Amino acid sequence: MKRKLKIRQKILLYILSVAVLLYIVSVGYILWQSRNSTYSNAIEKTQLTARVAAKEVGAIFEKELAIVRTLSQAFSIYQTMPHEQWKKLFLNMYIPVLKENPDIYSIWDSWEYKSFVPGHDKDYGRFVITTWREGNEIKWLYDERSMSGDPPIYGKYKKLGQEAIWEPYVDQVTKGKSDVKLMITYDSPIFINGSFSGIIASDVSLESLQEMIGKIKPVKGSYAYLVSNEGIIAAHPSKDFLNKKVEEALKNDNQKEQIVERVAKGEEFYYIKTDEAGKQHLICHSPIFAGKVKTPWSLALSAPLDVITAGAKKTLYVSLLVSLVGLLLMVLVLLYVSNNLTKPIMHITNILKRMAKGEIFEELKVELNTGDEIEEMALALNTTIDGIGHKTSFANEIGKGNYASYLELLSDKDVLGKSLIHMRDSLKKAAEEEEKRKVEDQKRSWANEGYAKFGEILRQNNNDLQILCDSVIAALVKYVGTNQGGIFLWNDDDKANQYFELVSAYAWDRKKYLTKQIEKGEGLVGACAMEKETIFMTDVPDDYVNITSGLGDANPRCVILVPLKHEDNVLGVLEMASFKVLEKFEIEFIEKIAESIASTILSVKINARTKMLLEQSQMQAEEMKAQEEEMRQNMEELQATQEEVERKSAEIEGFINSIHSSAYVLEYDLNGNIISVNDAFIQFVGVPREQIIGSHHADNLELTEEMKKEYGSFWDNLKAGISKKVRSTINWKGKQSHLLETYIPIKDSDGRVYKIMKLAFEDTEFK
Repeated sequence: MKRKLKIRQKILLYILSVAVLLYIVSVGYILWQSRNSTYSNAIEKTQLTARVAAKEVGAIFEKELAIVRTLSQAFSIYQTMPHEQWKKLFLNMYIPVLKENPDIYSIWDSWEYKSFVPGHDKDYGRFVITTWREGNEIKWLYDERSMSGDPPIYGKYKKLGQEAIWEPYVDQVTKGKSDVKLMITYDSPIFINGSFSGIIASDVSLESLQEMIGKIKPVKGSYAYLVSNEGIIAAHPSKDFLNKKVEEALKNDNQKEQIVERVAKGEEFYYIKTDEAGKQHLICHSPIFAGKVKTPWSLALSAPLDVITAGAKKTLYVSLLVSLVGLLLMVLVLLYVSNNLTKPIMHITNILKRMAKGEIFEELKVELNTGDEIEEMALALNTTIDGIGHKTSFANEIGKGNYASYLELLSDKDVLGKSLIHMRDSLKKAAEEEEKRKVEDQKRSWANEGYAKFGEILRQNNNDLQILCDSVIAALVKYVGTNQGGIFLWNDDDKANQYFELVSAYAWDRKKYLTKQIEKGEGLVGACAMEKETIFMTDVPDDYVNITSGLGDANPRCVILVPLKHEDNVLGVLEMASFKVLEKFEIEFIEKIAESIASTILSVKINARTKMLLEQSQMQAEEMKAQEEEMRQNMEELQATQEEVERKSAEIEGFINSIHSSAYVLEYDLNGNIISVNDAFIQFVGVPREQIIGSHHADNLELTEEMKKEYGSFWDNLKAGISKKVRSTINWKGKQSHLLETYIPIKDSDGRVYKIMKLAFEDTEFK
């Protein structure tokens, strides 16, 4: 038999045991999470320190790159100068830079012969200007290099063709000494017309950068070092590591963490290593980016793990002590609370049993002043009793059809109240939609009757355009309930004078025969036709149109203009004005009717044009009979003429062939370039046609000083249409010849000279 327990016993047995268990688990989890969070924060703080230091190094790299970048960009301004001039100019630019930047050991440039020396077609060979400091003196040297091929390092960055930071290297002056001095080179390429033409570079000592990195010690026992893109240690507190590769100096770390590969990719990462003394260190790597360099370096920050996590351990011990004290207090409080819960709960339980049977009376309300949740429970019970009473009254009102009745919700989570309000709103919406459906049915019925009515009007009047327009506008004004309207049709009978013409107007049951013409694009009618869209205005200008009635003149409240278009072709415009503002369904009805009107108008016009063309074809048939005899006579004359033309063409062709066989014939454009040459001249000079075509008239012509002065006026006269006969001496491939030449300007059908023909004969009388 299952044993029943009292509430106090259950509290002590279940709640207390579960609460203690949950408390222990929760506090343990919180302490564990707190330790992990503090641990993660320590790592993030170290990473942030490394990131800030990396940005500072990147700013130094960017500063050095900016110098060579500025110098390389300056070349775009001076490249058009003579080489000797801009060589001197660049030297004068380098010397102040060296004086103002003591860390820069030298500045040098490299210029590819292929880009600057005509006829040099090899991909190697260059000249170099080097400026360097030697003690307190600035020296410079100009020399040639790579004449038999580019060295590997220069070739590597030449192929890269981008800003670059070279791998660190030992200064030649300190090589072999115990105190090694590392250098670094920054370069910026020079491109001319998209082709690599050289670089400008600076050689900078890493001493100041090493000194800066040596000062990075955020916590006791920490230090920073710098790794190049290819894994060379460029800065380190211990000089034994300088210029060493990571694969050698940090062999085990590199094998586990792939340091070199991740540095080359520009990754930010960290790892934990254990030194020989068993002490753990956190190593954080942060990439260094500068300018357009695609080979990032990395700054590494090493910090003792026990130092950066010391705060986390202290917090853990304090939290554990506080948790034990809290657990003891919780047990004491639960014992006290259990004794104060049972009595009021039993009283409330009895009331709930009565409510479960459907009793809702004012006498069920409870009065408790315990000042705790039990009192709140009693108040909630009282509120529930009041709420159920109000909801009962509200439901009764809805049942009577009173959808305006109001119900105040107990809270935002009052599900029953919201359901009743939703029921009221649904019933109200259903009633409104039923009313709206009736209105829509009336509108739809009105539109369908209108479509049928105007379909009949259009069928009955599709033989006469004027009657059609009169009938349609009168019926449309009446049916829609507007006050006046008009139809403007596009009149293109006279191709030189096309316009919109008011062909039919209707106002207050009286047709007004008005004469009105509107140009395309003029006013609202022209704008409606141009845009091919409906124009609807409710703010009508005072001077636009007046509606006249028995009570006088007044301004309409709305004006609508609808294009009469068929397959995007506007045939006219329908304009209507009204004292009432048209509704959307009326506008849509007018637009649909306008489409039918346009289709019918087009049909009427086509029928009229067909009738006219039929009459014209009958008249033309009679004229054709009269012209047939005349055509026969003309054909006989044309045949005789054609035979004469063929005879003369044969004579001309023979004449041209005789010219080409006896003379040298060349054709020039108006700039003096050869565009055509006959076979006789090619055989005469012994030069292939493709080498002659495109060459200039003066290229192979021997000119005296006097002939050079008159050469320009000679061509001006030819362009003006004046023929010239001259004696000249030409020289092709070392062969000198003397010619008698006749220059003939060739004109087009408008009388303008468009090319020059030259007929030349060998001058056998030349002395």
